[in-house]
Amino acid sequence: MKRPIAYTFLLSLVLLHPFSSFAADRAVDNNFHGWFNYFGDHPLGKSKWSVHLEGQYRRHELILSWQQLLLRPAINYDVNKNLTLTAGYANARSYSYSDLSPASPATTEHRLWEQALVRYRVQKAALTTRLRLEQRFLGSSNPATPGYRYENRFRAWEQITLPLRGKMYFTAYDEIWFYIKPYVSKSVFDQNRAYAAAGFRVKPSVRVEVGYMNQAVFQRSGLVRESNHTFMLSVFSNKKFSFR
Repeated sequence: MKRPIAYTFLLSLVLLHPFSSFAADRAVDNNFHGWFNYFGDHPLGKSKWSVHLEGQYRRHELILSWQQLLLRPAINYDVNKNLTLTAGYANARSYSYSDLSPASPATTEHRLWEQALVRYRVQKAALTTRLRLEQRFLGSSNPATPGYRYENRFRAWEQITLPLRGKMYFTAYDEIWFYIKPYVSKSVFDQNRAYAAAGFRVKPSVRVEVGYMNQAVFQRSGLVRESNHTFMLSVFSNKKFSFR
């Protein structure tokens, strides 16, 4: 019963080991962000289909200026109780904030994405593995060269959730991001996110999480690693959409 946790731990060590030597040669840019999020997975009646609605209001210096606005709708299909497949679209408006990178105009990204999410349990622990592939159309930040550049990216995410007293719970995850050709960067690594939070189940269909995330971003120049200390406030809903 404990083997999945052991395998996950060993896999994390293998995946994260390259970051230690890769990050050592880069200047570190520390930032403080606030992310305010909504994640909705709304079943369509009694079918296996559901609608994913997501909005992330990401601010620099907690709330003082923009980091990014991300909107990400999608369609889910429950293959069974343990496996959900998803396909969707994302629109991201990103802003310059790093002190160690040149200031640039805000950019727009259009993104298609596909995902497989697997759920399983080990005693009281609920575990989730999420694999996501993204096709990205990145808007230029240079007015002299307008248009979009195409890239691919892969994300691997592992989460553990443990019940606490009453309606409370603890959750943590780690997600590693890789570029897949074609891409424009000095490294195959994009970023890593490590997150921990306390959650509260407001009612069966709604829960709230307050937590901290460290986002390590490896800038494309190869010269800077961002360490983004991020306050996270998230609302989750699985309220069913009814057609009656």
